Amino acid sequence: MSKIRVTIWNEFRHERKNEGVKKIYPEGLHKAIGTGIACDEFEIRYATLDEPDHGLTDEVLDSTDVLIWWGHAAHAEVRDEIVAKVQQHVWDGMGLICLHSSHMSKIFRLLNGTSGKLHWREVGERERIWCVNPAHPIAAGIPETFVLEHEEMYGEPFCIAWDAQPVFISWFEGGEVFRSGVTFQRGNGRIFYFRPGHEAYRTFYNEMVLRVISNGVRWAAPTLRAPYPKTHREGSYEPISDKGVDFPKAGIILN
Repeated sequence: MSKIRVTIWNEFRHERKNEGVKKIYPEGLHKAIGTGIACDEFEIRYATLDEPDHGLTDEVLDSTDVLIWWGHAAHAEVRDEIVAKVQQHVWDGMGLICLHSSHMSKIFRLLNGTSGKLHWREVGERERIWCVNPAHPIAAGIPETFVLEHEEMYGEPFCIAWDAQPVFISWFEGGEVFRSGVTFQRGNGRIFYFRPGHEAYRTFYNEMVLRVISNGVRWAAPTLRAPYPKTHREGSYEPISDKGVDFPKAGIILN
């Protein structure tokens, strides 16, 4: 059985500029995630914002089954043409996992179709995560509820697509609740958004968080990797009768 090819993308800015974050994640959040989910099923590589093409060359995207995305402070620096390439790969079947503040990334908002906005507060609150769809493959091996002692609060309303299906819901010490793990599909590609992962906390060393991400990779791996239908179709499956009318050709063919 072939391995799932995973690319973990990270801005890799906080870890180089903030001593507190660097102390928690000395090799970067991407390396902590990769080390935490490493197993015989996955082939893992990394890409970061400041690499040429943000590390997301055609070669990398062509050989990626699931792209994990972590962004926060530099969403605007991601070039639009790179975002468009990632979008096309998702349409064609590549899986995408967006973590934490990637709800405001260009790629998430483009695929989500809304602003991605929410309420937030950063005071290191206790977060209780509830599994509300235990039959979902992403919930495999996850208890009914687990706790993160310190996290950034995200609260409703969450401006997310109507078809996003909750797998996890969070309650925070300050009283807010949030749809903290949701899935949806665009074209042939599966998308999973998972809220935990603020850079100032040790979230990506938590066993349950890493298990959720691992499960997300398995779920989001392509079941069909093929160009998503979007072009003019010349032929037909059934014969089309002559209508005896000379219709004007006013349509535009978009490739």
